[in-house]
Amino acid sequence: MKKVAIIGGGSIGVAFCIVFARAGFAVHLYEPAQERRNAVKPEVLTRLADLAEFGLLAEPAESMLARITVFDDLAEAISEVVLVQECAPERVDLKRELFAQIDLHAPATAVLASSSSALTTSSFAGALPGRARCLVAHPGNPPYLIPVVEIVPAPFTDDATISRATEFYESAGMSTVRVTGEIEGFIFNRLQGAVLREAYCLVRDGVASVADIDTVIRDGVGLRWSVTGPFETVDLNTRGGIASHAQKMGPAYERMGASRGQHDPWTPDLVTLVAAQRRAALPLDDWDARVRWRDRQLMGLIRNRRKA
Repeated sequence: MKKVAIIGGGSIGVAFCIVFARAGFAVHLYEPAQERRNAVKPEVLTRLADLAEFGLLAEPAESMLARITVFDDLAEAISEVVLVQECAPERVDLKRELFAQIDLHAPATAVLASSSSALTTSSFAGALPGRARCLVAHPGNPPYLIPVVEIVPAPFTDDATISRATEFYESAGMSTVRVTGEIEGFIFNRLQGAVLREAYCLVRDGVASVADIDTVIRDGVGLRWSVTGPFETVDLNTRGGIASHAQKMGPAYERMGASRGQHDPWTPDLVTLVAAQRRAALPLDDWDARVRWRDRQLMGLIRNRRKA
């Protein structure tokens, strides 16, 4: 049984316990605070019970809980592990201190990953002797329900480390996305941040209330994005695909951006690049069938919402 170590018993640490224990890993969780050490297993058990209620566990919750061991000593927790998942608060000084200790005590072959939401690997691991085995693995929250994880290497991260990290997360049932180049916020939080910035502006400008904006996202944009994502959404919304959508709507989106001081027009070269990737994924001959597939997926989501 492969062993992984989780550093930090907060919400993300607890969630990663579930991800790895559910996948059959032995999980070592290090938490310095006695109160949190005592809380970890009860919190895990509560979430496992909820997962079981919805038919999302393949074995009894108690079997998975038995794979989790809580430690008060970091060096002991990370001995003999293949992966260390750091889940400490988003403070660069704390992550530097932790990664120095992790690099010192973890097996030489272990992948050292941070759950950082915005901080890059270079900002906290650049001076380490073992920096080649360090990267960011940023999850959705909670990762046992939102299984995407962004693999964000630094320029000094070894290719073998990236490959091994990808293998570990995919074997734990997660969808991996490779982020090419260090950028604050990565993909997940930059996209989320763009929506949040506009949402705050709309409230500030008196255009809409908080409740109305949440309704538009929950029952509109978010509902369809849960099926197709932003590029496929507009590709399927316009006959002729995403190139046709860009021709029709690109000027309006350019004006919207400019009104917020952001001038990023969809240039012909950029539209050609995006359209080529969409057409490689979905030839226009299959467009009508995919639209019907999208609609049926939305029907299933709406049916399940009504049942809930």
